[in-house]
Amino acid sequence: MLRSSPPLHRGRVADQIMEDLRAQILSGALPDGARLPSERELAAHYDVSPPTIREAVRVLTAMGLLSTRNGSRTTVTARSDTLLAMSIASVVQFEKMTAPDVFGLLGALNAYAVEQAVERASEADIADLRAAAEEAGRLGDVESSSKALLKFFVTLSAISHNPLLAALCRFITEIQIGLAVELAKESGEEWGRVPRSLTKARMDIVDTIARRDAPAAVQLVHEYHTKVVKRLRSSPGAKKRAEADPGLAGALSSWLQTNVGHGDGR
Repeated sequence: MLRSSPPLHRGRVADQIMEDLRAQILSGALPDGARLPSERELAAHYDVSPPTIREAVRVLTAMGLLSTRNGSRTTVTARSDTLLAMSIASVVQFEKMTAPDVFGLLGALNAYAVEQAVERASEADIADLRAAAEEAGRLGDVESSSKALLKFFVTLSAISHNPLLAALCRFITEIQIGLAVELAKESGEEWGRVPRSLTKARMDIVDTIARRDAPAAVQLVHEYHTKVVKRLRSSPGAKKRAEADPGLAGALSSWLQTNVGHGDGR
């Protein structure tokens, strides 16, 4: 249900409608999953023409706040993970950031996450992290192994009990794993070899958190990410692209373009 809207003033009316709807979505007046009133109802509500409404809805859909599917009403898709992912993806693509820059940031974020986990994680949290580490160390196909590895790092950031930090870590980890898998497939390399070789390193991180040893945990996370980025850059797939795509900026942008949706419920 739309709340009362302020009078529209002179200027771009579609922009004003877009801002009003955006404010209602972000405030929760139009919650995630809610159906937007029909185009005709919105036009009557704002006393404008249907094309003006379509323009406002198009912009909000591009922002990831609305989802429009053929044959059904437009719905609100105000999920924080989706909004954050689209924002990060836009910055990475616009600034033509390299893979080492993005993944270096992940190392710093995970280092902060383990610091917070040492201080805030419960014994049950640490048990969940240990179980995820054990699962990530088991043999499996590419899909199951990548999911298990993602689960370990998602759990690691989640037990920091810092929602923003956890969301940032989750998305950048998805990028790192996704890009590594893609490069391995291109070159015919066995992707699981690298994650399996770092099984002990992940277990050591869990042990330091369990001992509440923040300096050791931070050091292990930095060492882990240094190894991962080094191996990613030296992989056959990365070497194959090196001359045409130094820093893997193009590969990174391509992965984001393919995997980060725009208003489709990523």
